[in-house]
Amino acid sequence: MARQAPQAVLRWSGAAQLLEVVRTEPGITRAAAAQRLGIRSGGATELVTRMRQARLLDETPAPAQGRGRPTTMLVPHDEGPLVLAADLRAADWRLALAGIDGVPHVVTQAKYAGRRLAPVLDQLADAIGKIYRRNTKRIRAVAVAVAGTVSDARLVQFTPRGWNDVDLSVLTARIPERAGVGLLVGNDATLAGLAEARSGAARSASTALYLMVAQGIGGALVVNGEPLTGAHGAAGEYGHMPLGDPALVCPCGARGCWDLSVDGRALARHRGDTAPKDPVAYVHTLVDHPRRDAATVRAFEAVASTLGRGIGGLVNLHDPEVVTLGGAAAMLKAAAPSAFDDAYREALMAFRKETPPPVCDAEYGEEGPLHGAVALALDHVTAPAALADWVQRHHL
Repeated sequence: MARQAPQAVLRWSGAAQLLEVVRTEPGITRAAAAQRLGIRSGGATELVTRMRQARLLDETPAPAQGRGRPTTMLVPHDEGPLVLAADLRAADWRLALAGIDGVPHVVTQAKYAGRRLAPVLDQLADAIGKIYRRNTKRIRAVAVAVAGTVSDARLVQFTPRGWNDVDLSVLTARIPERAGVGLLVGNDATLAGLAEARSGAARSASTALYLMVAQGIGGALVVNGEPLTGAHGAAGEYGHMPLGDPALVCPCGARGCWDLSVDGRALARHRGDTAPKDPVAYVHTLVDHPRRDAATVRAFEAVASTLGRGIGGLVNLHDPEVVTLGGAAAMLKAAAPSAFDDAYREALMAFRKETPPPVCDAEYGEEGPLHGAVALALDHVTAPAALADWVQRHHL
């Protein structure tokens, strides 16, 4: 992104605030948006007109609601900025396109096998480059959600595949540097927590804890809509806290990691099965089975208890208003609700037991990382400096 003069950035600060309102409240009217921002109708008209000319927002008639003067809804401009969001998971990847409204539309996806990373990143980079070439004037950022530990733009550890210390900047290698398209990288659970806090099940909470079970467990503490990511973006690795069995050695190198006690691998171990290649699919198979034998019931109870006890400890640590569960976590809780609830309450400090923070299902489910990646990219694209850059590049 080209460096913008302070006057240009200041000129677009009001526009950035309006775009945040439109993202938070889809379908909001111009009058309601003006009220949220505390500006008069004349000022709102001038701002919306300027944003229409900049191809950022447009207006469409709002549904009629009885008598009264007809009004309009604020919607993304048909020629406005776009972002690409990628979700790199343990066995596949997906790529989605989104506009200012923040709704991801999956445009391509692929599965992969084997332990070599280079072909996977090359395939995803090709897909990103292809979509970019179709929208060269509109795509302004690429955000990637990764099912592994990330630090800045590097994949530090991807336990499911044994990948370590990988530079993910290669994903935008097919996009010319002069295009100024930003690359942002985040852990999948952290980004899913961001999505839940911004527009999902935790949107009314100022402090929310999000946890996601896939292969292991990760999450994020989100305060006032911003995840606490640490000095280098690697915070939230709750799965590597010693809340599990100390006799078990985690692929990360530590003993007793919570990861090994709360996912499909733990269910398989309790049932006497071999470790599944896809822990999430294994959980789905057991949950969807019409009848559960005694071994399966005991396995669900053991895993749900470990999950609930760990969450109780994290509530004592973080003091959230609400806890949301994504990925397979919600299924594990629902499979043995009494075991989960008992373990959760028993782990809480005495003063919390009467009114413990609710533990609820995430609104976006397994789509959370993709929604969070879009939110991260749009934060970048709708900042005042980025809006000024958009206008300058398009000579608007």
